[in-house]
Amino acid sequence: MAEIADIWFDASCPYTWITSRWLLEAATVRPIEPRWHVLSLAALNEGRDDDPEGDPEGYLWIPARICAAVAAKAGQEALGRFYTAIGTRYHERGEMEARTFTDALADAGLPEGLVAAAESAEYDDAVRASTAEGIGKVGPHIGTPVIAVGETAFFGPVMSRIPRGEDAGRLWDGTLLVAGVPGFHELKGRPHDEPDFS
Repeated sequence: MAEIADIWFDASCPYTWITSRWLLEAATVRPIEPRWHVLSLAALNEGRDDDPEGDPEGYLWIPARICAAVAAKAGQEALGRFYTAIGTRYHERGEMEARTFTDALADAGLPEGLVAAAESAEYDDAVRASTAEGIGKVGPHIGTPVIAVGETAFFGPVMSRIPRGEDAGRLWDGTLLVAGVPGFHELKGRPHDEPDFS
């Protein structure tokens, strides 16, 4: 029986994209069922005096709002499809044109009209609530992504490349083992490389 792996993601983060693709890869070799949730860095950083994401125009709200609209109107599985579609276009192909979100909605088999959420505050409370839920699993000292499997929750793992096949499965096993140790707090590796989506 597959174990549910809840993942909270910000669609604009390239490292989160890599982690999400690892999770899907691990699900091909381990009994994992990903469940998708919004974690917005824009919502997380609201009210701060600094701007850690360098987003003075509020661009990061756009994908978060559309993701929240997709989740509300079509559910978590559809949110996963949309995230795959927008991430493929944005992170892997470098697309960020006026129609990128509309095209990604079409790729995911969703109504293109959901793009209207981008310019509306209608889903902002849902974005904030989902972000708070994800952050609440680990604590306010982290960002995106957060993954929870039952009572075990962790930030990341943050990596520059997508592990494939059994490598992805072993990383999954090890991450759950380490994150599940009572009192575990943090593990870091070398300074990060630029994202490699191959």
